[in-house]
Amino acid sequence: MAQLQVENITLTFGGLAALSGVSLEVERGELVSVIGPNGAGKTSLLNCISGFYHPQRGRILFEGHDLTRATPHEVTRKGIARAFQNIELFSGLTVLENLLLARHTHLRYGLFGAGLFYGRALKEEVENRKAVEEVIDFMELEAYRKAPVGNLPYGVRKRVEVARALALSPKLLLLDEPMAGMTLEEKEDMVRFILEIRARGTTVVLIEHDLGVVMDISDRIYVLDFGQVIAEGAPEAVAKNPRVQEAYLGVEA
Repeated sequence: MAQLQVENITLTFGGLAALSGVSLEVERGELVSVIGPNGAGKTSLLNCISGFYHPQRGRILFEGHDLTRATPHEVTRKGIARAFQNIELFSGLTVLENLLLARHTHLRYGLFGAGLFYGRALKEEVENRKAVEEVIDFMELEAYRKAPVGNLPYGVRKRVEVARALALSPKLLLLDEPMAGMTLEEKEDMVRFILEIRARGTTVVLIEHDLGVVMDISDRIYVLDFGQVIAEGAPEAVAKNPRVQEAYLGVEA
């Protein structure tokens, strides 16, 4: 069984179909990209997987668990984390504080334990601080750990957005255009981080408009157009697909 199974989901807003019978499978440890023109339904698909939207038809399974009607926090607790296209960080808090907040789903002690800050509460806080420090080191954010996120350059904030998702220790990481607006050097760094995340065993689903990057790093690619999957397969096969070329070029291949 695939780690993630999206089965024939349909998502509509009024009379507009954002997704129409979309299906995909992602195996454990894969790096799968979802591409398509603007408005093809890519972000809507991630919104369904992460629990922000609930499709009217179809179902979503993760490691055998039905997440079709799950809330975002329930999805997170199953091991799915997401980095957003539009940076969703607390700009007035530091990098360290943003990442520590992301660990709240791993806290199990109650109000009494928090007040005493002893025993289980202290142990969990130490463990979570260690996990956050490891992410800061991995994403090369040591120089910014105590800086307010709102004061950081855009490229660094995008890196913090991915780090926040990683702080959840996910089994599956959803990345929505993590390289959008970055310089070439910043993109190269982000590609390096993504490949290392996958090498460490985390499954990755990536939305990205830079087709050169997608073709270079993906195991498989799904192509969406007008809310439907029009192609799926290895990068070489997808690049040669006439329907994909037509969707991107606007002419018959």
